[in-house]
Amino acid sequence: GRIPTEHERIRAVVEIARTAEEVGLDVFALGEHHNPPFFSSSPTTTLAYIAAQTERIILSTATTLITTNDPVKIAEDYAMLQHLADGRVDLMLGRGNTGPVYPWFGQDIRNGIALAIENYALLHRLWREDVVDWEGRFRTPLQSFTSTPRPLDGVPPFVWHGSIRSPQIAEQAAYYGDGFFHNNIFWNIEHTAAMVRLYRQRFEHYGHGSADQAIVGLGGQAFIRPNSQDAVREFRPYFDVAPVYGHGPSLEEFTELTPLTVGSPQQVIDRYAAMREHVGDYQRQLFLIDHAGLPQKTVLEQLEILGTEVVPVLRHEMAAGRPAHVPDAPTHASLVAAAGGPRDATVYADADGVTGRAPQVEATA
Repeated sequence: GRIPTEHERIRAVVEIARTAEEVGLDVFALGEHHNPPFFSSSPTTTLAYIAAQTERIILSTATTLITTNDPVKIAEDYAMLQHLADGRVDLMLGRGNTGPVYPWFGQDIRNGIALAIENYALLHRLWREDVVDWEGRFRTPLQSFTSTPRPLDGVPPFVWHGSIRSPQIAEQAAYYGDGFFHNNIFWNIEHTAAMVRLYRQRFEHYGHGSADQAIVGLGGQAFIRPNSQDAVREFRPYFDVAPVYGHGPSLEEFTELTPLTVGSPQQVIDRYAAMREHVGDYQRQLFLIDHAGLPQKTVLEQLEILGTEVVPVLRHEMAAGRPAHVPDAPTHASLVAAAGGPRDATVYADADGVTGRAPQVEATA
């Protein structure tokens, strides 16, 4: 086959997002990378374009690099996206999986956890305080700074803290009462369950609610065909040569040790409906679909099966028996309601805070 160009892949991801909404999925999430063979260096640009072509689907990152992005720019960019998407925006933060990205953006990977903690502490304040004074280790101080635009309706986007193996990030999510998203792609379920359990315990410790009310999301991946034999036969050639999978465990070993499920719709349903036996009732399940070099036609077919045959059943299965006090994932509407209703958060300044000058308006009689 032929490797798609960057232009083709960018156009393809937009088509994937539109199709995800058309087949009834709830969330589309896009990662951030700054090196080949990836293309998604500016997720806000892409998600804003997608927002203009969709109406219902929630747009999320998976993940935004809290370690190497300036938290001031994150605050501004994602508040802008929130306005353009009419609130259909979640922000998922992570540290990334590419070590060299740290020096590319002037940081030291040895400070990865400290960067994540300090940068989010600033981001959290920028979205909740109109005027911020700040001094920390990793950026220049701020004096009387106002991040613009202010969050839509006075309510910031809901934040998920994504992690694979760092308990400090689970602790951070619990401290703020934010969501915790476990990547859950390359690890066994016992590891995932331990990370989620830590987050739940600390969420309750910090007084945000009972442990089972903590907001949990999991990653996952699947390749689906009407019968499992066809699924395995079709996916194996891609698995065997994909850099992220190939040259390691066999397909059979990998699917046994990780959540990757290659089979029929019912097999995917059974595998993922059973996740809550390990992590409890949880609010978000994301699936990696455009993986292993699959052609766009195949990816769109996978979305159709996922949206029409798998997800409706999973929604029903996950709702069945869930206690009434366990919440859904927050939405913009639910967060606005919890805040007492929408408010205009615009900061109406009489003059520029730097120059002291006011805009001149000429009126004619």
